[in-house]
Amino acid sequence: MPESQGISAESRIPPLTLEGSEGETRNVLAGVTKLLGRVANSYGVMAYQPYVAKTILPLTVALMREGLGTTLSSKIKEMAVVKTSLLNGCDY
Repeated sequence: MPESQGISAESRIPPLTLEGSEGETRNVLAGVTKLLGRVANSYGVMAYQPYVAKTILPLTVALMREGLGTTLSSKIKEMAVVKTSLLNGCDY
C-alpha cells in the first residue's frame, strides 16, 4: 500500500531471508526457494510463523503452476501477479 494511504515503509514487517535464518524458518525458506525459485516477500514475512508458510505453500504452487486442474497459463498468472503488485504500489 503506498505511503499516501497512511502506511509508511517503516511500519512494514521486514521479510526474513534464507541467509539470515536458522532452524525451521530456514527449512521453510529453503523449501520456498526450491519450489518457487526464490523467496517472495510474502513468504519472507510468513516465515515468522513457519507453520503458516508451510500450510500456504502447496496452495501457491498449485495456483501458479500449469496443469493441476488450472486453465490459465503460468505466463498469464505471472502477469496478473505483476499487475496486482503495480496497482498495490509494490517496489518490485
